[in-house]
Amino acid sequence: MKPTRTWILIADGARARIFVNLGPGKGIEAVEGAEFESDHPQARDYYADKPGRTFESANSMRHAMEAPHDPHREAKRAFAAKLGKVLRDRLFKKEFDRLILVAPPTSLGDLRATLPDSVQAVVAAELDNDLTNTPAVELPEHLEKVLAV
Repeated sequence: MKPTRTWILIADGARARIFVNLGPGKGIEAVEGAEFESDHPQARDYYADKPGRTFESANSMRHAMEAPHDPHREAKRAFAAKLGKVLRDRLFKKEFDRLILVAPPTSLGDLRATLPDSVQAVVAAELDNDLTNTPAVELPEHLEKVLAV
């Protein structure tokens, strides 16, 4: 009988790693070539310049103008969409059978919104933690709630 390949996506808004588990007691291994990093700048770099100013229409007062959207937040959403496409393509190639998502709450929401239906169908569990900086040897103890490592 073929083992069930469970992929564990550990991500945040700028980085992601994928690990695989081949069954209970087998531990986890990093999937080769499955480390991703966003190329968007830090939040402070988006707003390095002062916001524009405008005159009040009724008198000579001036006000700072706010940006109509947050480019840093949009970059994080775009990164989640990129991960969704990668997972869709890898699922189509039958590289995994189940998926566990591990990300901070905001990133988890971005992933949910961008995952295609085919990938959402194989999501076995979600864990709302930021484990992107956690060493691989420490990950199994964090995943015990959702996976028999």
